[in-house]
Amino acid sequence: MLSRSSETSQVAGPRFVKNELPIWMLRVSDENKSLCSSSHASRGAARFGGRPYNVHETYERLAARRSRPLAAAHMKMSTPVMQGTESKVFDIAWVREQFPSLKLQVSGHAAAFLDGPAGTQVPKQVMDAIQNYFLNANANTYGAFLTSRRANEMILSARAAMADFFNCDSNEVVFGQNMTTITFALARAIGRELKAGDEIVVTTLDHDANVAPWRALQEKGVVIRQVDVRESDCTLDLEDLKRKISANTKLVATGYASNIVGTINPVAEITKLAHAAGALMFIDAVHYAPHGPIDVKALDCDFLACSPYKFFGPHMGTLYGKKEHLERFKPYKVRPATDTSPECWETGTQVQELIAGIAAAVDYIAELGRHCDRTVKKRREALLAAYRATRPYETTLITRLIEGLLAIPGIHIFGITDPKRFDERCSTLSFRLGDHHPTEIATFLGERGIFTWDGNFYALNLSERLGVEQKGGLLRIGLVHYNTAEEVERLLAALREFVRQ
Repeated sequence: MLSRSSETSQVAGPRFVKNELPIWMLRVSDENKSLCSSSHASRGAARFGGRPYNVHETYERLAARRSRPLAAAHMKMSTPVMQGTESKVFDIAWVREQFPSLKLQVSGHAAAFLDGPAGTQVPKQVMDAIQNYFLNANANTYGAFLTSRRANEMILSARAAMADFFNCDSNEVVFGQNMTTITFALARAIGRELKAGDEIVVTTLDHDANVAPWRALQEKGVVIRQVDVRESDCTLDLEDLKRKISANTKLVATGYASNIVGTINPVAEITKLAHAAGALMFIDAVHYAPHGPIDVKALDCDFLACSPYKFFGPHMGTLYGKKEHLERFKPYKVRPATDTSPECWETGTQVQELIAGIAAAVDYIAELGRHCDRTVKKRREALLAAYRATRPYETTLITRLIEGLLAIPGIHIFGITDPKRFDERCSTLSFRLGDHHPTEIATFLGERGIFTWDGNFYALNLSERLGVEQKGGLLRIGLVHYNTAEEVERLLAALREFVRQ
């Protein structure tokens, strides 16, 4: 019988920051330094040789140095949008300096990357981390030589970074090819314990990566219940959700935020409903991760997945799973692979250079937090400070965008448009413009250096529910914290030009 447990692990992992190079980035002559500790500290020391390396002191010392004022050259402030935070205005100029690709030109136009929901741009430190892996740690794991030991240490440090990002223990973090692949693997493992007549609840609002893996279990006789949406504002019908959850429900799968209309779901409330019925809770946080902080302990969810390439990292996926669940469910794997969690969930050789980039992406967000609030010290505190700054900034952008779109004849925005309810949405929206095919509009904008997406964005159920699937879907605008008010105005001006044609 499938059931959940409320037990949680309390072991903390190490923390790193941007310029505190971990062992795997150091010269060969520095190899005499000890290797990194983690929640696997004793096991790691036994595997890799030597005593664990205590990184806490070096992290705190570097964080203290970062509390000093920046040099004058780094104090340049932006003018497009100046959104106040707890300690200073949001420095969009500093943010954009971190992303080399934002300098791209298209036919004489500066590129406006409004395509974030399909994958964000990456800061230079992510590129550097990937290159440093190839220079210093390019080997498979658990070998008896230098580069292999460095690869081990790099993975441990990346696991610790994601543990800070999720607010969990590092032995509850799994890496994988992408969120879709991870979810299929998890669904197969959970499905081993399900029987005919057991039920799983999914939603119409979700990306199909949080629907199809669970629907695949219908082959075992599992019943899938799908929750409807309120079409007027593209939010989940919570009353329908309550009706769909029953004593037969074994798992509820829902997204944290919609990748097509930007709705933020009340996942904490839904988790309580799932647990009250004795069901597990799986959250797809892919679209929410770049817009708001994740706290799996506060949510009390059983599993949560996201994709680093949606929050300024490389193309991979990550999974949080409660320790007792990762140890209890049995993933499909090759026989020689370890049975130890979380590594047993990471089928085959991982794309290790990209795991290095994941750690750097988390540290970029933390660096932004320290730039916005000089009082923060630990990495988790810095991550929270970053989101305290980016959330109001992005709300300013989406507020202006919606205001401008509503003034253009023929535009129909799908989702929440009332500014009083913007705490229920993130800075992603989709719309249709009269009978124009979304690809036609996206092409027009792309020629002017404005990058947007058109289609159903793999949220097939919602595209069909809204009646737009057979019409080419929607045009989607995705704003993140490196976008500017000037880019929003360029978009609005281009759309007005399109309408005049």
